[in-house]
Amino acid sequence: MISKRFSRQIAFAAFGTDGQVRLGKGRAMVVGVGGLGSWVAELLVRAGVGMLRICDDDSVELSNLHRQALYVEADAAQWPLKAEAAAKRLSAINSDCQIEPFCERIDRLTIHRAAKEIEVIIDATDNFETRFLINDYAVKYSVPWVSAGVMEGEGQVMTLMPGTTPCLRCILPSAPSCCAGDSNACFQFGVLGPVVAAMASMQAVEAVKLLADFADKASPCLTKFDLWNNTLQRIPLSTLGPVADCPCCGRKEFDYLEP
Repeated sequence: MISKRFSRQIAFAAFGTDGQVRLGKGRAMVVGVGGLGSWVAELLVRAGVGMLRICDDDSVELSNLHRQALYVEADAAQWPLKAEAAAKRLSAINSDCQIEPFCERIDRLTIHRAAKEIEVIIDATDNFETRFLINDYAVKYSVPWVSAGVMEGEGQVMTLMPGTTPCLRCILPSAPSCCAGDSNACFQFGVLGPVVAAMASMQAVEAVKLLADFADKASPCLTKFDLWNNTLQRIPLSTLGPVADCPCCGRKEFDYLEP
């Protein structure tokens, strides 16, 4: 029986009861429970995802609070691990959702445990090494993932589905020295909190589509937003690849995943 808490979501005819049931069986993982990840995690739990694994080995600090949902001043004073603090509040939001904190850094040694039985990965990280690792895992095991990055008043979002869209290394063969989502760049240039929430909302919608079996509704574009200057750019992923000689999805060389 579907809880009446989702009645307004079910009333959206394109989603409906069937979509809610499928979402309620869905298993997602959020990598990074900071600015993007904390908002995505809350939105997915409120939407009724069945299981959510939240991965982060960092602690809460005061500078997080302007852009990171779920945490409060008491957390910043006590420095709990983000994954544990987030799991406690997420469970209070929706006790029917299975919340699994994973309090380890995601690397080539931990990602197989972290992503076990996961259907969709949400990239809420702040570095490209982890993004390329997620990309390798996603391509090797055919797991769709939703990536986003933010800096200053700008953000970008894209949904990557192995076998359907180009992979990250088709689009970006190697990490740039500085771009949206990099932790050092965020520290240097800053970020507006509402921009983080906006990009996370886009990620959450894309994840809901995938988990509820509406992959045909996933965005086919890399979408770039400048919310400070009020501009929007949509770049079709089909124009960016797949690249036949891509080391990851083309040659099946998983440099970030395998030693």
